[in-house]
Amino acid sequence: KRELSNFEYLMYLNTLAGRTYNDYMQYPVFPWVLADYTSEMLNLTNPKTFRDLSKPMGAQTKERKMKFTQRFKEVEKIEGDMTVQCHYYTHYSSAIIVASYLVRMPPFTQAFCSLQ
Repeated sequence: KRELSNFEYLMYLNTLAGRTYNDYMQYPVFPWVLADYTSEMLNLTNPKTFRDLSKPMGAQTKERKMKFTQRFKEVEKIEGDMTVQCHYYTHYSSAIIVASYLVRMPPFTQAFCSLQ
């Protein structure tokens, strides 16, 4: 019925998931939906313009999937502890990452400086 915008819908889902602006570790998350970052004009009728939401960001292409699978396997060799195995070394919603994206917007500038 178009009673909600996409932004409002995603914010509602984030709220239901317990995510909030009040805690950098629980900052709202929005999906990366675009796959085409090179075209001057996006063709919104072409399915290749959008990423495959059934796959994580690390598996969008065969090359990326191989890279992250290799990384997962190498952690045990390097760390010697399988409990630290992971595909991604950073979390998308850590305080420092959120503050880094918002660094030029007060009051987040001070939060970034404090974290540094």
